[in-house]
Amino acid sequence: MIREITPADIPALFVVRPQTRENAMTVDELAAIGITPAAIETAIAGPQKGWLFEQAGEVGGFAMGDASHAELTVMAMLPQFEGQGIGGRLLTEVESWLAEEGCNRIWLTTDTNPQLRAYGFYLHHGWQDWKIAGGLRYMAKDLTGI
Repeated sequence: MIREITPADIPALFVVRPQTRENAMTVDELAAIGITPAAIETAIAGPQKGWLFEQAGEVGGFAMGDASHAELTVMAMLPQFEGQGIGGRLLTEVESWLAEEGCNRIWLTTDTNPQLRAYGFYLHHGWQDWKIAGGLRYMAKDLTGI
């Protein structure tokens, strides 16, 4: 089941995020860049929104966006749920919401390594390379047709 993230879901997000196959970050690493449960609670009460995939009470993945910056801020999926179309469904939820919020062109950052699954995933879903800067790959997508 895919549903909108609520404040009660925040602890589960911090279980999923460190277990991703690519770009895993520990809770301490996330906190060091300002991503804490309190920060996420504030974000989803404001300009951010997210969706999660849940099966048998277990959160298997999630995606979030920030309408104030037209940004896909995070996608995270537990390895056992990869390759089932769930990530694409989560991505579509965020993209549709950003379009509804008036974002015509959205962006994200990812690793510069084109061999990573994430890069192929985003290309497959219509994202295009924008630039590489500061050790990150920036990708963008036009939402005017959504």
